[in-house]
Formats: sequence, structure tokens, C-alpha cells
Amino acid sequence: MSLNDENSEKMSAAATEIAALSAEAILSGLSADNQDRKIIVLDETDSTNNEAKKLAAEGAPHGTAVIADSQTSGKGRLDRSFVSPAGKGLYMSVIIRPEFDIKYAPMITSAAAVAASIAVEELCGCEVQIKWVNDLYINGKKISGILTESAVNSGGKSLEYAVIGIGINICSITEHLDEELKLRASSIEDETGNIPDRNALCAAVLNELDTWLGKIEDRSYITEYRQREFLTGKRITAESGGKIISGTAVGIDRNANLMVELSNGEIINLNSGESSQKIN
Repeated sequence: MSLNDENSEKMSAAATEIAALSAEAILSGLSADNQDRKIIVLDETDSTNNEAKKLAAEGAPHGTAVIADSQTSGKGRLDRSFVSPAGKGLYMSVIIRPEFDIKYAPMITSAAAVAASIAVEELCGCEVQIKWVNDLYINGKKISGILTESAVNSGGKSLEYAVIGIGINICSITEHLDEELKLRASSIEDETGNIPDRNALCAAVLNELDTWLGKIEDRSYITEYRQREFLTGKRITAESGGKIISGTAVGIDRNANLMVELSNGEIINLNSGESSQKIN
């Protein structure tokens, strides 16, 4: 190997290094009125959501954030796993104790999707789209997923707490994906050439969450969600309530539900489930 080749390899390795996680570095990036937020950084955990739920049940305050370098059992929606190799991404969960009525709880995930999208856009200068309801995409490839889990108080009229789990693939994870996942999953690095600092990205997500979760009750965040949502106008199939439906996505309603027009002209509003673009 020549000296030039060796230097080239070193430069290539350096280019793909990712900053170590640091509670102090994350706190330094938070807004001035947010400096008392509790930040917990772990080398490894089974799931940051599991850890955060445990802390929430023990009384951890609103805003507590759990961030891990890796997850051994990262959780996605519909009991799927979220691949979470060490040093490759941002895996975080945030405890919130909302005061709004429980009817707004289903909107937490979509508001979090707006927050995470804007954070990635600000740090990477790229366009981020949202695939209803909880996945972030760049260039048609998934780079992030969001999972919200919650507990209802004894009266059943409000949430005791909610845990918002956000996983963002930062560095290339191709070697960790099976052939099927390679077709639809990617990373910020693979799609943009950028490797944002994890601590800065975490702080940006936390700052944006504070902003957009506060816009759930008046639904003003929906405008931002609609601007990024990319299924509208496309033929899709969707699973909801154990049933498969086909139709055309025609928009997002005021509750962040996906509106789908069926072949008979009927429009149904999906508030949960899984959707995919139909290839004709």
C-alpha cells in the first residue's frame, strides 16, 4: 500500500467517525430556558423506550431524555425491530407529561415527526419527508422512525405520561440490514453525504419537540406535517383494524389522520395502521 493510499484510508475512516454522546454537549445545545432538563446517556440498552418508561413510572420529570449509543432490542411500530448499531445513529426517548385532554394523544407522534424533520433539515440542509404516520424519508429512503408509548392516569381522562422514541440513522448502516431492508432503509450519510454531530442533532430535536408539541391543541403543527407528507396523491394500500384497503391518499385531516378515497368514492380517515405506496 502506498503512503497516499494509506492517507486516503485514514481520511475515509475519519470522515465516517461519529461524535461520542455527551449529556454536557447535549445540554449546551439546548435553549436557554431548557438547561435544567434531565439528560441520561447510556452506552447500551435494550430499548431507550423501555428505559424511559421505567423512569416515568418511577416519577421522572417531564422532559427527561434517555439517549443510547446502541440498542439491543430497538422498538418500532407494529412490534417491529429498529436496527440500532453502536456509533451509527441517534437513539433517544423523551418523557412528556402533557396537560392536554387525552383526545389529543394520538397526535403526539405526528407532532414529533415534524420536530425531528425540522431538526434534521436544519443540521443537514436537506429536504425531509414524512411517510404517514411516523417515518422520516430522504430521497425516498427511510432514515428515521418514531414510536410513542403512553400510560393513562387512574381517571382515564388524561395521560400519566407518554414516551416518544426517535431513532435516526446517521452513518451508513448498510452492513447491518438484510436485503429487504436495504431496499427501503438508509441513513443521513448515504443520502446527503453529511454526518451531523449526534449531540447537536439530539439538542435540536429536543428544542423542536418543545415547540411543536406545544402546537398540538390548536393543531397549527398540521400545516408543517402536510407540507412534508408524501403519500397524498398516490395510490396506496393500507392495513387498519386487521383489514387491507386500497385507494388514493387525498390528504391529512385536522387530527393528522390519513384520508383515503376508495374506488366507490367513499373517503375514510385512517388514524392508525400501516400504509405503503401501490406500484401500478
